[in-house]
Amino acid sequence: EVLEAMAEQIIPSDDTPGAREARVVRFMDNALATFAAAELPAWRTGFGEVQAIVQHRRPGLASFAQMEKEEQADLLLALEHARSGFFQLVIIATLQGMFSNPGYGGNHDKLGWQLLGFQDRFVWSAPFGDYDRE
Repeated sequence: EVLEAMAEQIIPSDDTPGAREARVVRFMDNALATFAAAELPAWRTGFGEVQAIVQHRRPGLASFAQMEKEEQADLLLALEHARSGFFQLVIIATLQGMFSNPGYGGNHDKLGWQLLGFQDRFVWSAPFGDYDRE
């Protein structure tokens, strides 16, 4: 739930679907269980650091996910200004989960691709664009 709250702050659901609808956390879970497994210790350390900040700011609060949305945004902004390596991992994984091939677990119903206007034909024929018209 912490990761989902962080991803939702990065790509919120507003006029368009966000990280929650695209199931970005499912992508992250799959990634950390397979091709990004070597990064798992950094993620665990990062979660501990975020939890320590939450406890410092709001003693007795169980997790980042239980903070108000504005408090979450302020905490993530502080991590960004501190150039937190963990926050960089979360941003990158959120973007990957939002816009990668759905076969990797994220981008549910190709929501990220729809936001970009990407046509997933996977087969292209000439002409490819103005440069190839003649």
